[in-house]
Amino acid sequence: MYMTEVNKKKIFTVNVSIENKPFLNDPEGETVLNDLILKENYSDIVSVRSAKSLRIKILSETETEALFKVKKMCDDLRIYNPIVSNCELSIREIQNK
Repeated sequence: MYMTEVNKKKIFTVNVSIENKPFLNDPEGETVLNDLILKENYSDIVSVRSAKSLRIKILSETETEALFKVKKMCDDLRIYNPIVSNCELSIREIQNK
């Protein structure tokens, strides 16, 4: 019995985190930080940065291939602006049942 291409592929979840570069102000993060410290008395919190997050499920044979495809998609579709934002990817395989 021969395996088809689809049978060799696994489902991966790729988390894409898009955050302003450190040298840029983050008004949303600063507001959250001020609310935590001033209103809620969480004085141990030192910094808060906000980010946009995407969770993408993709069929791929390997983790490396899945990461490459999602990164390429983010670049091709201009999901983030590389001049002002960092784009970080993390991945995990979904266990097939």
